[in-house]
Formats: sequence, structure tokens, C-alpha cells
Amino acid sequence: MTESIETQLSRVLQQLKGKANDLERFIHLMNLLETNETLFYRTLMSDPARFLEIVYDPEIGEASLKFDQILRRPHGMYLSISRKGHIREVLRNWPVKDVRATNGGRILGLGDLGANGMAIPIGKLQLYTAASGVPPQGLLPMYVDAGTNNETYLRDPLYLGLRQHRPPTEELYAFVDELVEAVQEVFPNCCIHFEDWTGTDAIALLARYRNKVCCYNDDIQGTGGVTLAGVINALKITGGQLKEQRVLFLGAGSAAIGLADLIVAGMGEQGVTLEAARQQIRMFDTKGLVVAGRPGLGPHKLPYAHKLPPSKPFDHLDPASECPQIVAAIEDFKPTILIGVSGNALRPGVGRLFSRGVVEAMSRHNERPIIFALSNPIEHHECLPEQAYAWSGGKAIHAGGVQFPPVHLGGQTFLPSQANNLYIFPAVGMAIYATNAEARDRQNVY
Repeated sequence: MTESIETQLSRVLQQLKGKANDLERFIHLMNLLETNETLFYRTLMSDPARFLEIVYDPEIGEASLKFDQILRRPHGMYLSISRKGHIREVLRNWPVKDVRATNGGRILGLGDLGANGMAIPIGKLQLYTAASGVPPQGLLPMYVDAGTNNETYLRDPLYLGLRQHRPPTEELYAFVDELVEAVQEVFPNCCIHFEDWTGTDAIALLARYRNKVCCYNDDIQGTGGVTLAGVINALKITGGQLKEQRVLFLGAGSAAIGLADLIVAGMGEQGVTLEAARQQIRMFDTKGLVVAGRPGLGPHKLPYAHKLPPSKPFDHLDPASECPQIVAAIEDFKPTILIGVSGNALRPGVGRLFSRGVVEAMSRHNERPIIFALSNPIEHHECLPEQAYAWSGGKAIHAGGVQFPPVHLGGQTFLPSQANNLYIFPAVGMAIYATNAEARDRQNVY
């Protein structure tokens, strides 16, 4: 029997309608990928706005949490640190010899997911094909398994990964060095897409390789690029210039640092000195406001550690608290832009960090406050668009880490924006694939 691809697509769409929720649809689509890759991508490309929500954000968060339970067949390569010294042999076992992109990860915004984080490389590389047409056979989802510190997973009989705690930094970096060198030998046309490392590791590893091999870190450079583009568009509404802005970050990890560095570079193009631009940015982390002289401050935070009085940390707040530290910082600094990239790390389980008091404070100091709540999944968003619009009296310019539906409020319809690096990395993958650039031209692709 012969059927057209359109008839097959209609059947898949009908089957998906019968599923109870998006996790069931995710599982169904992964099964389809195993049996009919062409139909899988035809389904995704039939309605990208709908299906990207299933195979990527926001559903990918739940899929990652349950990845060891819903796994049917591996879709990528697990590189265990127990294989140190033999990585070239492992890579050569992959059946495709012309690999053009890999994706390695460890930590998701949801916390330490260990090997369950493999769902992210798989989903990311699917978007290379669905969103920009990179042939899927040249894409290799890869997970760097150096253990996990998540005791729940270590005790879980279904856990897929290495059952040991993570090694010291020097041992981990030596393993990654071997991997990066092996990729250059086995897959010389490959671009390494780093994803979901801890903040300190992400920054250190990008600095370690960016001028040596073709690579990029999507959390630092991809998130930074798409968010800066969103800020520039928001300024078309407010009428200001980038060099005039004051930016307050909730979160001081790799995404915040990458974005802050990019904003500073943009201000520099408008004539602002490096030191002056950094003074226009402040950050909160788990211990409160990032200030100069605070013990234990990571080196990547030092450029944004200013001579200011310290604030209280976030660990002993009442769930109904209006986040007085943030409100006080807004009253003092009067930021024009508020960006949340905390991943819910600042106040786990307590509630959304951009409370009503925070949004109202931003609105007192700005005719059109720019509020970007970028942490994923949705339950980790610092505030929802309907909250930002309601608490600001409809004045806020809001962007989230996922796409939200229109908000109807007071007879008006507001269209939330999305600031997600999915608007960047598929194009990077296609550019690397299509140009087949020499290695010296492919270094530090951002």
C-alpha cells in the first residue's frame, strides 16, 4: 500500500489529538522519530508554533524530569567519564562520519538532572532540522556524563547515568579536553554546541575553547543575543537608547553574565566606556545583591560587583513576601530594565520573584518598564505576562522564555513576546553546515 506524506501526516495529527496531554504527545512523537524520521519532521514543520512547544520549551522541562521513565530508545551518545582515555574510539563507533554539530550538556535550569538532561541535546538538534533545514543525519546529540550530585537519581533504579558524584573541576575539565580534541580529529567539520553547564563551568569552558575550535555556548551567547535583540526592539517603544539604560538582573549565572557582557559591548559601541557601562548593571544571586568585597564571589561576577551596601539573602523569606531586597534595589538604582534569569535558584519553592511590589516599583520609575522573565519552565518564570500587565496598569513591555497567548485586560489585548535562544541556534547550525567554512573561520561562531 502506498500513501502520500499528507495522508500520513493527517493520521499523525489525529493520533496526537487523542492524547491526554503534551507529555503523551512528546512520547508519541519520539516513537514516530524512531520509525519514520521523514514523517516526524514533516509533522513538526506542519505547525512549528504548536509542535515546538511539545518537543522543546515548555514541555521539554517535564520530559527531562521524567526522561529515565519515558525512554524508549537512545537518540544520541552518552560519553561517560569512566571511558576517559578512549573517547576517540567511542566517537568512531557513531555510524555517521560527517557530523556537523554536537550538543553537550549537564545541568538544566530545573537543577541537577544528571543524565536525564539528555532530552535537551536531543530537542535542540531536532530544531536545527525543523527550524532551519540542517540534515538530521549530520547531528549528534551528546551527553557528557561525569556523574550527578542528585541523591534521588543516584538511588533511582531506572536512572540512566553514571552512579557517582561529580569529580573535582580539574578532572572534569581534563575529560572535556579529551572530548574536544577527539571531536576535532574524528569529526573535523563539527561545531560543538555547549548547553546547560553550571554557570561557572559554562563561562570557564567557553573561554577555554572559543578561540581554538568551532564552538559556542547557547546559554551564554544564544540567550544573550536573543535577549539583547528584544531589548533593542523594546527601546523602539520606549524611545531610549541602549547607552542610557540601567539593568537589574535576578540571577548571576552564565546566562546573566553573557547577556550583561553583550549589553556592555552594545553600550561601548555607543561611546560608553567599559567601566561606566558595567556600573549601569547590577545583579542578584542566591546571597543577595552582588557587591564588592563579598566573600566567595565567583570570578565571573567580579566585573559587576560594585561598591554598595549588601542586601539580605533570599533563603528566609515568607512565601507571601514582596521581595523587599528587590524592591529596595529598584528604589535605589531605578533600573529601566528588569531581567530574570534565575532558574528559580534564588528562592526555590517560595514563589515568583517579580512580585506585585516589584512590578509596581518598576512602574513608579518608568513610563514603560521593560520586564523580561526568562527562566524556564513556566513555573519558574519570575512573573507571568498577565501579572506584569495587570500590576503595571498595562504599561509593562514583557517577554518570557516561552511563547504565551495574548492577554486580554481592561478592554485591551496585549501580545507577550518570547526571548528564547531557539531564534538563534538553528540559524547558527545552518550557517556552519551550509558554508563548510575552514576551521579558522569557524572559531567562536558568535
